[in-house]
Amino acid sequence: MTGHTKPSFIQTYALYAAWVIAVTATLGSLYFSEIREFVPCELCWIQRIFMYPLAIILGIAAFHNEINLKKYVLPLSIIGGSISFYHYLVQKVPGFADIKPCVQGVPCNVQYINWFGFVTIPFLALTAFTLISILMVLLHLNARKNS
Repeated sequence: MTGHTKPSFIQTYALYAAWVIAVTATLGSLYFSEIREFVPCELCWIQRIFMYPLAIILGIAAFHNEINLKKYVLPLSIIGGSISFYHYLVQKVPGFADIKPCVQGVPCNVQYINWFGFVTIPFLALTAFTLISILMVLLHLNARKNS
């Protein structure tokens, strides 16, 4: 026995999964705007500002197997997820629809997609941000357990 323990499933795959989620969300947003020609509202642009760097940061971290990056990723994913949640409320909760965060261009309550009656673009972004946050917390807890 050399004293090295086999990396756990979380340590092996969480970082790559988070990167795949960020890349998928980034490409999905580009698909909606560039191919489907859905014009992003102001809140959508803000969500992109928080998601796009995650695809790069997590990609570099996955390439180098750098697992100590919660201090970089969690602020982006939590703030981006909070904006997505707020945007989703603006779309789906009548009381929030009166709040008009988007004053120019496309209104923030426009629902380009509404799959199954609840899945909108901000919901997809919220799901991605939430999954990335959960994976980073699991990765951090796993690293602490193994140290």
